[in-house]
Amino acid sequence: MLSIPGGSPRTPDVQVGPVDLAARVDEALAVQALAFGLSQDEIEVRRHIVLRHLLLPGSRALGATTAAGRLVGFVYGLPNDRAHWWSTIVEPYLRTTGSEGWLVDSFVITELHVHPEFQARGIGRALITTITDSAAEPKSILSAIDIESPARRLYRALGYRDLARQVHFPSAPKPYAVMGAPLPLRRAGAEN
Repeated sequence: MLSIPGGSPRTPDVQVGPVDLAARVDEALAVQALAFGLSQDEIEVRRHIVLRHLLLPGSRALGATTAAGRLVGFVYGLPNDRAHWWSTIVEPYLRTTGSEGWLVDSFVITELHVHPEFQARGIGRALITTITDSAAEPKSILSAIDIESPARRLYRALGYRDLARQVHFPSAPKPYAVMGAPLPLRRAGAEN
């Protein structure tokens, strides 16, 4: 477990470690809804997707919890499988940029979200570096909304770079960027 000190009673100390995400899926989706702006209908759709992903080989999840047990952040991912839906959508975009090799032997960060009250404290960084540190794959890929955001800045600071931009997922209102980084991820203060 990794401990992240709190700044106030409203943002207490947080522990990052393994979590039974299937058992806490509703708590996780409540965090995602706040962090990502999801409607109730989108939450219901994502609930089934998360539970299905967690059954896939190599799937792992970590949570960020307070001492009282409140889930304030989570990450989950798994080794990429080119037959999975996400991979089939991004492959043509990656092929266009000559980056389709990133789909082989990579660990996909499927979701990473931190409750807005707990953001900008290093929790997202701790979640993603901890989960990728245990990956057997030599690289990691993910997708993020294709705008300049704190999430995209974090990913770049960790060594992720854009592999394809303006990636359109069915039913997603905004385009995404696909990003990739060699593992282990870059740590704070490391040279670029």
